[in-house]
Amino acid sequence: MAAIAVLAVLLRVPLPASGLAQPATPASPQLVILDTDIGDDIDDAFALALALRSPELHLLGITTEFGDTALRARLVDRYLKAVGREDIPVRAGIATPASNHFTQAAYARQAPDRPHGDAVDFLLAQIRAHPGEITLVVIGPQGNVRAAIARDPATFRKLKRVVMMGGSVYRGYDDAQGSSRPPDAEWNVKCDPAAVRALLASGVPVFMMPLDSTQVKLQVQDQEKIFSHGSPLTDQLTLLYHEWAGDRPWPVPTLFDPVAVSYAFRPDLCPATPIRLEVDDQGYTRPVSGAPNAEVCLRSNEKGFLDLLLQRILQ
Repeated sequence: MAAIAVLAVLLRVPLPASGLAQPATPASPQLVILDTDIGDDIDDAFALALALRSPELHLLGITTEFGDTALRARLVDRYLKAVGREDIPVRAGIATPASNHFTQAAYARQAPDRPHGDAVDFLLAQIRAHPGEITLVVIGPQGNVRAAIARDPATFRKLKRVVMMGGSVYRGYDDAQGSSRPPDAEWNVKCDPAAVRALLASGVPVFMMPLDSTQVKLQVQDQEKIFSHGSPLTDQLTLLYHEWAGDRPWPVPTLFDPVAVSYAFRPDLCPATPIRLEVDDQGYTRPVSGAPNAEVCLRSNEKGFLDLLLQRILQ
């Protein structure tokens, strides 16, 4: 014990009554903006839940992306109010044509219709206020990213990094039997290939979570743990899941987007490889020779990720 006390004096580490050193103070949370097309697939709702329950992240704001961005913002409003996080700013992004089904529109329409402000202006203002400090997590098509780069490329370059869900390098979408297909034109990239090309050329470090590493299934036994938990957060996930499911009996969600959120603070669950990618007009992300323009996770620790997700959501 005397030796520990001497070491504590030398290191200026305060001692508690037991004579043992206190644990180190955790690092400050990362500043994060989440850009999401929440409301179509269900994985965005789980990604937002993980971000809200991760003390390693400080959400500066949530921006909505693709299609009816104003209605998506109302969905986020209702979600945040239900979990007591109305302090987080919500901004509506660039509205675009969309032919896909907004499955969770009924949930969104129960929130008041209010002005949300411009997502691109918000993003650029936050970067100016926190240069070199913000991680932008993009889990939808990248219309807001493309607009921000076009509007003020110098400011956009002051992002710390972009973590994105998107792309398909060596593995496409799994088929109905769960077998992997050849590389596909992944949805987020296919919706706006020019935006992804602009991002890769922007000078901002890009960390890509493609189909290769994000097709993690939330099986029925894990769904039951969440939907029976009874917290304000899991109640929102339950409501949104059933709107997404429709008449399908207990469909199994694929948790593409939460993998990107988890990478922001647990990169060990999805180690990344430097790769140079080209994006064609059909939305294919092909590896080519040359200097890397992205760090790409080609395989994730699915069990570790699911354990983390459940532990955080079931707090």
